[in-house]
Amino acid sequence: MDRKIIFTNRAPAPVGPYSQAIKAGSTLYISGQIPLDPTTNELVAGPFDRQVKAVLDSLTAIAIAAGSSLENVVKVTVFLTDMEKFAEFNAIYDEYFGDSRPARACVEVSRLPKGVPLEIEAIAICS
Repeated sequence: MDRKIIFTNRAPAPVGPYSQAIKAGSTLYISGQIPLDPTTNELVAGPFDRQVKAVLDSLTAIAIAAGSSLENVVKVTVFLTDMEKFAEFNAIYDEYFGDSRPARACVEVSRLPKGVPLEIEAIAICS
C-alpha cells in the first residue's frame, strides 16, 4: 500500500513530531488541527467562531492538498473544552460540511494544546 505524507503551506505546520496528514492508499488521515494561523503558526486570536473557521479552513486546505475535499470526509472527531459552545460550533460546522454530513464524535476535554478551545481531526477518501 502506498503511504504519503501530506503537507501544505495553507495549513499550520505541525507543532510536534507528526504530519498534517497521511494518505494511505485512497484514505486520508488528517491530524488534529487547532486554530493556528498558517502563515505565522501563531494562535488565531478573537472570538470562538473565528477559531472554528480557522480550524475548518486548515482541514479544507489539507484535504485539497491530498486531492480530496470536505465532501469526501467520512469521519470527524471534535474536541471542545467547553460543551456550552456546541451549538455555536455546530452552526459553523454545518456551513462547511452542509449535506455531506460525515460520521462524527464530539467530546468535551479538559485541556488542549496551547490552551485552545477546540481541535478537529478527520478521515477522508481520496480519488
